[in-house]
Amino acid sequence: MDNCQHILLRCCVNLLDFYERMGVADRVEFGKDIPFVEPGGRVSHFKRGMLPAPLHFTESFLRMSFLSWSDKICVARGFLAILWERGRRKDLEEISMLDWLREKGQSPSAIERFWRQVLVSAINEELDRMAAIHGFQVFWLGFLASSTSYEMGVPTVPLVELYTSRAWEKMPNVSIQPRQPVERVLVADGVARGVVVGGEERLAKVVVSAVPFEKAAGLAPEAEIDVSAFTHSSITGIHFWFDRPVTALPYGTLLDRNLQWFFSKDGGRYLQLVVSASKPWLRLPRQEVIDLAMAELAEFLPGLREAKLVNAQVVKEARATYSALPGLGKHRPGNRTKLANFVLAGDWTRSGWPSTMEGAARSGYLAAEVVTEILGKPQRFLLPDIA
Repeated sequence: MDNCQHILLRCCVNLLDFYERMGVADRVEFGKDIPFVEPGGRVSHFKRGMLPAPLHFTESFLRMSFLSWSDKICVARGFLAILWERGRRKDLEEISMLDWLREKGQSPSAIERFWRQVLVSAINEELDRMAAIHGFQVFWLGFLASSTSYEMGVPTVPLVELYTSRAWEKMPNVSIQPRQPVERVLVADGVARGVVVGGEERLAKVVVSAVPFEKAAGLAPEAEIDVSAFTHSSITGIHFWFDRPVTALPYGTLLDRNLQWFFSKDGGRYLQLVVSASKPWLRLPRQEVIDLAMAELAEFLPGLREAKLVNAQVVKEARATYSALPGLGKHRPGNRTKLANFVLAGDWTRSGWPSTMEGAARSGYLAAEVVTEILGKPQRFLLPDIA
């Protein structure tokens, strides 16, 4: 069981490339429809139509029942502003997405039911704590640049199978050694010489750290990695098993409540629910989370009223991602450090993306490029964004 459902979009080109290299790309299924579900169960389907990008959503957007005509005009103006200001405006790293939306005259209901609904789940942070540059990136690459880039990929297997060590077996020079935590990086004369594991020194030509930001500095104090500007943002995953199917939808985003997404498994009998930026939920007792989630879910899925809850699990990740705060971009480190042969990777590094699986894949490719340069055999792995 995963902590919560992980998804990707077709614009995540480096993650998709990584899955191809691992031979697991066929374990991700893409959908061409994003269902927006209102309390009461009414569904609006957001999907491409006959027009080319960036007008490909026009037909479904105009039919969206959860937005008023004035809200739709607001959102359309926001899209036009993104198309015009992208690449021109220089303060998007420093202001919040909420500041930008208010500057553009977005109505409270358009912000809450459209912009926030998409972005909080994508970036795992509230709009007033999210740098506007990330909101631009999500909507440009994921919704406007291509008519297929929005398509949502959902793994058909748990992450432990998607990233299984068996996938590495075709690469004989890779050795995975689980349950052997690194205690520190060996440093001599300003050069990383290896690592210490279980009191044993293991030498290496290059050391790559892919640990979270809160652990990186402690592994190699000599590298002087400053993570003081970073904070965490949480995710709560709720898992429900029922005695019968409760929905025919494969997934949907839920409006006007705490729950943001559901993902259906086992023919609609097992639902994974996701609450991003879930700090208030961390303090709630397990049963209170279950009761609240059940009460909210019943407002969206009429089939739930006849079903019996067989099992429930709650997973709270207090340190799920870093918080993509305004002004943080300048503090994200590059892959190279002050120590020769000590390289950083991780979605919190300067990957060009926020804390997503694509950001993690990009950071790994960038770190690999640095490693090949250090070894005197430079290669390029990073694929450019779709636009």
